[in-house]
Amino acid sequence: MTAELNALVVGANGPPVVFCHGLFGQGKNWTSVARALAGDHRCLLLDMPNHGRSPWTDRIGYPDLADQVADRIAGLTGDEPVTVVGHSMGGKIAMMLALRHPDLVRRLCVVDVSPAPVRLDGESPFAQYVRGMRSLDLDRLPDRAAADRGLEPYVSDPVIRGFLLQNLRRDGDAWRWQMNLHVLGDRLDQVGSWPTPSEPPYRGPVLWLAGERSDYITDADREPMRALFPAVRKVVIKNAGHWVHSEQPEAFLSTLRVFLAAS
Repeated sequence: MTAELNALVVGANGPPVVFCHGLFGQGKNWTSVARALAGDHRCLLLDMPNHGRSPWTDRIGYPDLADQVADRIAGLTGDEPVTVVGHSMGGKIAMMLALRHPDLVRRLCVVDVSPAPVRLDGESPFAQYVRGMRSLDLDRLPDRAAADRGLEPYVSDPVIRGFLLQNLRRDGDAWRWQMNLHVLGDRLDQVGSWPTPSEPPYRGPVLWLAGERSDYITDADREPMRALFPAVRKVVIKNAGHWVHSEQPEAFLSTLRVFLAAS
């Protein structure tokens, strides 16, 4: 039996909302959003496979990832339809989940990603993050501050360094990466991929949020998105890059609230 994905539940009542984080993230990254919604919704913050406290896999493919998330949602909600919110890699998982398990998804919010391949390997920022994390000698690492200094030549932004270092854990005297850095780092091309779905379009309501300063969604993505999600509505969040929900939390929350309240 496959181990269950780790879940953090915020809020006890109301329609369930499932959150899927991006690459190198964790479910708890959505905590502030979930707390803001918890008065009216039961928020389920999942660690995606190979991340956080969820089990590791030896391969990466969006149909498999979506099926694992679907199994966990069904176990938590008893097959009650849910709203799914996914950012970046989590957005691709959420899209595939809606296509493969439409009866499980009441509505879908896709944050700053599209149904198109994204180049994450080579000279991309994420490939640089992997090189930086792999450069750290965990056997000789004295403390987290030293890890931050070691990452700085590879990751200049202290906010992103802090985001990555959330994954660094200490067990006794030993440091380790909590996420599956080996598989994720070796298969960035697969994380950035998007397989051609064989399933019919998902016809439920879809909110497609884009950061104004992000290049993850282009004009060329409009038609492929609408082909898979005919009821999609795109909203651009001003003064936001790729991490829309953390860069512009108030605008993100207000837009999501309107979407959740719609009949």
